[in-house]
Amino acid sequence: MANLDICRDCAVRDQALCASLSDTELAALNTIGRRQSVGRGETVIWAGDESIVCANLLSGMLKLVAATSDGREQIVGLLHPADFVGQAYAGLADFTITALTDAELCVFPRAAFQRVLEDHGRMERLLLQRTLAALSDARGRMLSLARKSAEEKIADFLLQMALRASGTGCRATPDGPLTFDLPLTRGQIGDILGLTIETVSRQMTRLKGAGVIGLPGGRAVTISDRSALEMRARAA
Repeated sequence: MANLDICRDCAVRDQALCASLSDTELAALNTIGRRQSVGRGETVIWAGDESIVCANLLSGMLKLVAATSDGREQIVGLLHPADFVGQAYAGLADFTITALTDAELCVFPRAAFQRVLEDHGRMERLLLQRTLAALSDARGRMLSLARKSAEEKIADFLLQMALRASGTGCRATPDGPLTFDLPLTRGQIGDILGLTIETVSRQMTRLKGAGVIGLPGGRAVTISDRSALEMRARAA
């Protein structure tokens, strides 16, 4: 019963992979799972290491990092609450996964998790759907890097961050401007979007000057005019 209580209190219960499971199936899954807290900057999985765990991200944000042959690092993806962490059917990890913020995960040994997937086809299909969605997102980022202007890249990125922050951001009124904290530095945003830190700063300042966003201080961003931001995010 305690395991089910933990699942009922989970903030991502209805969005994570385990949403497809009944209470009885959840109880079985929880026999192999454990909660794990990680601090900002802590690495969860190292690229090239044996892929021994999988997880659901319960809170916080993680980054996926690839290393180039000359040792430079490139952020290739972000993981948000309810996202799946790790590779259920890979022997070695392809990317290093590090916490951008303090985070909490529900962690499962990979071999045991594979057996759960084999016994629960709905969850296996949901994992496949999420994998295909991640592939589609990656292709969309390739288009963004190749065809979009700097302004379009920044506007689209802010819209995606606002979408993720809609449940945790701050609004003075239900329909008012949304304010949230970016989990990334401007340099990291540049890494993801293929821009220099100077270009990121310049474009955000321009959006602020146009009244599209506000920059209250620190990493906080206010979406002042969502429609205008959506228009600026559209590739020509």
